[in-house]
Amino acid sequence: MSLNITALIISVLCIILYHICRAVVRQKRKGIYPPGPKPWPIVGNLFDLPSDQTGQTYLEWGRRNNSDILHAQVLGHHIVIVNKREIADELLEKRARNSSGRPYTPIVKLLDWEFNIALMDYGDEWRKHRKVCQQHLNREASRSFEPIQLEKVHRALLQLLRSPEEFEAHNRMLSISITMDMMYGYQVKNLDDPAIDAATRTAEIGDPLFMTSGSMINIIPVLARVPAWVPGAISQKLATQARYWTGKMKDIPVDDVKRQMAAGIDSPSLLTQFMEKKATTGASEEEEEIMKNVAYTVYGAASDTTISATATFFYTMAISPEVQKKAQAEIDRVVGNHRLPDFTDRASLPYIEAVYREVMRFAPPLPLGMMHTLAEDDFYGDYLLPKGTQVFANIWAITHDEGTYKDPDAFEPERFFDEDGSLNDDDRVLAYGYGRRICAGKHVASATMWITIVSILACFNISKAKDEFGKEIEINPEFEDHGVKTIKKPFECSITPRSPAVQKLIEDVVSELK
Repeated sequence: MSLNITALIISVLCIILYHICRAVVRQKRKGIYPPGPKPWPIVGNLFDLPSDQTGQTYLEWGRRNNSDILHAQVLGHHIVIVNKREIADELLEKRARNSSGRPYTPIVKLLDWEFNIALMDYGDEWRKHRKVCQQHLNREASRSFEPIQLEKVHRALLQLLRSPEEFEAHNRMLSISITMDMMYGYQVKNLDDPAIDAATRTAEIGDPLFMTSGSMINIIPVLARVPAWVPGAISQKLATQARYWTGKMKDIPVDDVKRQMAAGIDSPSLLTQFMEKKATTGASEEEEEIMKNVAYTVYGAASDTTISATATFFYTMAISPEVQKKAQAEIDRVVGNHRLPDFTDRASLPYIEAVYREVMRFAPPLPLGMMHTLAEDDFYGDYLLPKGTQVFANIWAITHDEGTYKDPDAFEPERFFDEDGSLNDDDRVLAYGYGRRICAGKHVASATMWITIVSILACFNISKAKDEFGKEIEINPEFEDHGVKTIKKPFECSITPRSPAVQKLIEDVVSELK
């Protein structure tokens, strides 16, 4: 065993030296890299990569280097961070053919996350999955999910009415129950549900490992071959745990779909509709696997990002009473107080639309988005971007660019209006990503966030909580990193119904649900 480990160590060192030498030769031959922190010998910038506050840290790198495009190098691997929208548009939109790849990341296989479409490399397999996403999650098709979104939001309103202090739990329940119902017809009853528990555990363990700085396996792929029993193989041990919970996460809802169909239960969803079609007209095993992967991806990804965005909404409303009043006045004027808002109201509520845009700008759930890799060498100006470079659009920095957004750390929906009072054309939500790798479920995600925001504002007042002496409790403005995602740190706030009539309206609407 010791000889095998020694051989592995020697192999790793040889691979490192090879990558470093190749990088030096390429740089001397072709050009210079963008600026960045000075690398150390051999390890490069391994110890410079941030594990939290990533968006803010890379923005500070840009200020120190007086550059909106930055470079880091880790053991011969190149990383480029883009802090400016124009540069991100150029590299990831206009040059999407060269920048739509994903790196081979052994940790993904160890976690059993290869089903995740967002992590698939650009190629035929990804195109097959993307085609299915476009068929079932495009703007028109996504409207078929509106009844589910409305029902779940209305149930969440009742929970907020009954136990407003548990709004964080209700937020999590809402986000997960929507995606589970849409994808599988799976009815989540509470947060102790085994499917939720499995998804939570695999994300909590796996997300930090997935970050570039989260595991040496991401930097030195050959380390994936090290057995979990070897002392110091922490990533392998954690990945084994995450893989177990990933399996549970995938099996539980699919088994439930089979149970529903065997029992003749009519619970329309993406997967049940496919399985019914397969039973009548037939479908290949590959088609079934693709459909399952689409469902797994939406279930695993949409839930967490929606939870993050909704937490930001609660926080921003608690600290922005004037915004809240203005939004509620628009709802009262358009919707009235005899019904709850629905999707037909969206076009008539421009200020609510601006609130939605501002929530997604203020704290994007994925501050660096997802990495893109370059298929071939490229240049930006005089800067060399070698083949295989991982390119990150720093969405946090771009959405907090003072040149685009005045006072970017303030929550101001008014920034999305022209002087004549109409919504401006800044309607692209960068939180959904760039180029050909933009979030396939963005229309579903947008609808979920919008109906959540407008429904809660129609029914509740959100403010800072007060202590026993009636003094407002200030809210910590910090967000925390959960691997590649960020979410508002836990906080207290007061959530009260706007009137007795609203309280009765919520109760009546929910009582009529199936």
